[in-house]
Amino acid sequence: MVHSPHELHFTKLRVVLANEFGEGAMKILGVTRQDLEHLLWDRLLHRQLVRSGKQVIVEKSPDNLCRWERLQDCWPDARYIFLLRHPSHIVDSLYAAHPELGRERLYEEHLSRFVEPMRRARESLGGITVRYEDFTADPASQAKRICAYLGLPWEPAMLEYGRVSRRFRYGIGDWGERIRSGRVQPMRPLPLLDEVPTQLHDWCRAWGYMPA
Repeated sequence: MVHSPHELHFTKLRVVLANEFGEGAMKILGVTRQDLEHLLWDRLLHRQLVRSGKQVIVEKSPDNLCRWERLQDCWPDARYIFLLRHPSHIVDSLYAAHPELGRERLYEEHLSRFVEPMRRARESLGGITVRYEDFTADPASQAKRICAYLGLPWEPAMLEYGRVSRRFRYGIGDWGERIRSGRVQPMRPLPLLDEVPTQLHDWCRAWGYMPA
């Protein structure tokens, strides 16, 4: 019943009013450029859902976290699932994909921008929090918990994603060997406290991976 397409990055889509005639026409309708963008986003997701033949669509582009206010404005009735993972493992994953950036640059430019939006989104939107570590340890129970939150029946085939043809490609989601295996893989052991880089301590405390 759930359609989860590749990362759509729909919040990167923009509407351009090319001249004063378009601007004037929209002004008379009382429609702003932001309203038009929301219509575009909604139509795109609706198109994907209808084509899938399913009932619920899940959009999982990571950058959605930094745009949560717009998502709430566009879809007031949306439901949210906050996926947390140990920050050290997030860094390891990103570094494996982008070694040219270096770890220090990842710390400073690419990772810190998610910490505060996650805090504010979790406080403002409600929803449920799912930890990567819990899901990989017991996928069925966590998937059942998510289904209960969404008001959907649990289907064991949800965890058998390898039986469905998927696009694993850079820029629209994970493409590594673990996801290509077609089944949920066990997580690597968590780092010891003294193995966590200092730059990640505040992040780890905020997400419950280190004592406050």
